[in-house]
Amino acid sequence: MPIIESKIMINTKAFKKNAEDHIKLIDEFRSLEKKVSDNSARSKPKFDKRKQLLPRERVKRLLDPGSYYLPISTLAGYKIGDDDGDKNIMGGNSISGIGIVEGVRCMITASDSGIKGGSMTQMGVEKSLRCAEIVKENKLPMINLVESAGANLFKQSEVFIRGGRSFANLAKMSAIGIPTISIVHGSSTAGGAYLPGLSDQVIVVKNKSKIFLAGPPLLKAALGEIATDEELGGADMHYNISGLAEHMAKDDDDAIKICRDVIKNLGWNDKFTSTQSYDFKEPIYSTDELIGVVPTDYKKAYDVREVIARIVDGSEYLDFKPEFGKQTVTGTAAIHGYKVGIIGNNGP
Repeated sequence: MPIIESKIMINTKAFKKNAEDHIKLIDEFRSLEKKVSDNSARSKPKFDKRKQLLPRERVKRLLDPGSYYLPISTLAGYKIGDDDGDKNIMGGNSISGIGIVEGVRCMITASDSGIKGGSMTQMGVEKSLRCAEIVKENKLPMINLVESAGANLFKQSEVFIRGGRSFANLAKMSAIGIPTISIVHGSSTAGGAYLPGLSDQVIVVKNKSKIFLAGPPLLKAALGEIATDEELGGADMHYNISGLAEHMAKDDDDAIKICRDVIKNLGWNDKFTSTQSYDFKEPIYSTDELIGVVPTDYKKAYDVREVIARIVDGSEYLDFKPEFGKQTVTGTAAIHGYKVGIIGNNGP
């Protein structure tokens, strides 16, 4: 295919100004992401006392060392509801991303139990629904690291209706053969109990996992029955009596090791072998130049082909109807060996 010839001069003032403006904006949202992480990490003394890993530590240990991890919707719910965008910034009270576990590309979600017990917010629900779409479209095994107080009851009218869709998605994933594995790291109540309840394989942590729709206080108030956390929904009960749990772990670290073994034994990559080769050439022009190519001022025009040249394999791109409706740029290319169609805009 034809190679796009870039007309960008990277040493010009305009290019450098665009790059500086973008770096300023990138620093801004990276600092917001760090605030979410710091908000969760404030609970570390509590987690250390319980001999538990923080949610982000769990995700890190699950991933293959040195492999890539693509976070999803890190600032979900920014300045919505209880999220003030500062000290109480939440990121949807959950952590989501695509990463490599035992060589298998997986969708990984984790309740951010360092923030409000991992309770689900309105935009946290939307975040989980988007992850489910990606899972179904791309056939990714799903790993849930669960420790959740369920829905934020103060926002139940905003959470409950859409929240039900997340459980329907788990059933649909199972029906089409996409495996869902859940580690229950701690107390998982109400909606937090549905998640492992609808998973294909469940790993519980001895003396830590609690899975029930409502805890002992509500049981006593509603039925007058008295039971301990362990009797009502502890790890031993679900492992030995209810049969919900397939695997018992001694601590968070052991649970993650078991999960990695489960993924390894799925043989998932074997199901999707292909004779097609996905060898590819890097773009001729550096992707680092993208921040200099595009201005941050939306009113300033730029050539979208300069962007395409820096993201497609070998900077090769075949225009489709280039002289018809010139403001709309359409064509075909490949990214990491995958054939793609591209639609861009060169209009005002």
